[in-house]
Amino acid sequence: MEMVIFFILAAVAVVTAIAVVAQRSAVRSALFLLLNFCSLAGLYILLNAQFVAMVQIILYAGAIVVLFLFVVMLLGLERAEESPDTRPYQVVAGGLLGALLLAGVVWAIVLAGAGPASSTATAGSVRSIGAALLTDFAVPFELASVVLLVAIVGALVLAKAKLEE
Repeated sequence: MEMVIFFILAAVAVVTAIAVVAQRSAVRSALFLLLNFCSLAGLYILLNAQFVAMVQIILYAGAIVVLFLFVVMLLGLERAEESPDTRPYQVVAGGLLGALLLAGVVWAIVLAGAGPASSTATAGSVRSIGAALLTDFAVPFELASVVLLVAIVGALVLAKAKLEE
């Protein structure tokens, strides 16, 4: 049953990834991106990486897609005129690069073989990630918090300076 779910989620992920690139409408492209992120979260759950799956849903599907939609709506990209395709060689170059990427993935799979996975079943759990962040990686975790705090304060100072002008 797990393999059936995997192949369904993988097919949805591949089809929606192609649809993201193939859509002319930026809003439809963002909605296909949302569906792609959700199918990837399902694949992460199948890999017993619940934390990564929830981060995928909350951060990417929740925040990033909303940000994309906000920018599209704010800039009015849906109303922009579509220019004719003046570079047909891009289709050929994209096809060649896609084939090269596919060959690289197949080569990596063949080299890896069907060996056992190197991670344990609890490697992606919230408990193991939390324990690692609070023990082995406590200093880098806190430094990242300070850097984000400095960025937020800097953005507020710049925004306030622009409002006062």
